[in-house]
Order: sequence, then structure tokens, then C-alpha cells
Amino acid sequence: MKSAFVTVGTTSFEELIAAVTAPETLQVLRSLGYGRLVLQVGRGAAAPARFRTAAFTLEVFRFKESLAEELERADLVISHAGAGTCLETLEKGKPLLVVVNEKLMNNHQLELARQLYRDGHLFYCTCSTLLESLKSINLSTLKPFPPGQPEKFAAFLDRVIGFE
Repeated sequence: MKSAFVTVGTTSFEELIAAVTAPETLQVLRSLGYGRLVLQVGRGAAAPARFRTAAFTLEVFRFKESLAEELERADLVISHAGAGTCLETLEKGKPLLVVVNEKLMNNHQLELARQLYRDGHLFYCTCSTLLESLKSINLSTLKPFPPGQPEKFAAFLDRVIGFE
């Protein structure tokens, strides 16, 4: 049984939680072989009810000391575009679908997602395109993220955010 992990980090991203728990999205996940969905909902007001059936389990939590265990168990990570979350997920070699929060001003998250997509390390979408993205992406085409080069990632972030 494959597992998908959704994380919003330390913030709230109500639209992502609503999009990923919509009946149509859950159906697509099940059709793709996912039998477990774990949601890290952060500070958001939305906290869908947990449930378990013979074919599907939904688990929900707000925060944990570390997401390492959830990332290890995941066959797919669906995440906000926070730099720390993206880096940790990619370093673990997990397929990543980033959902960009369009409501953010000066959206460096979109720039980060676009560059990592261009480099072949992840896919990205918005809440409104999540369903279609899940249906169409081919995770086997993703390239491994090069390990042990935090200085390159930091330099990239500095360029994106405008510190250079």
C-alpha cells in the first residue's frame, strides 16, 4: 500500500488541505494505488477527521518534532513550497509535488518551485490544478537531487530572495 504525505509546514494553508481532501482528489489517489494519506495541517483551522477503511486510511496531525519519519514512509510528498521542506524531501530522494500558495505576496516560493522543476527534481502546481497534476505527472521522470551541496542551495535562495 503506497503512502502520500502532505505538509504545510509551520504555517496554515487551508486551500491545500481542502484540495487534497476533496472527494475527487482522494479518488485519484486511491486509483494511483495510495492507500494511506497523512496530513500535517500546521496552524490551520482545517483538520479533517481521521478515518480508516479496508482500502484507505487518512491520518492527521498538526506538528511533530521532526517530519523525518513521515518523509521516510512516504511514496509521494505533496508540500507547500517552503525551502526547508523542499530541501529535506529532495535530500531523502522522495518524489515531490509542490503546491504553490498563490496568496503569498512577492512569491519566492513560486520561483523556487519553478527552478527545481526546471532542474527536473520536482513537479509543482497550484491548489486549483492539483487534481489534474496528480492525474498527469510521471514521478519516474524526476532526477535525484544532488546531495551534500547546501552552499549551492543557499546561493540559489539568496539569488531568488534578492540578497545578492
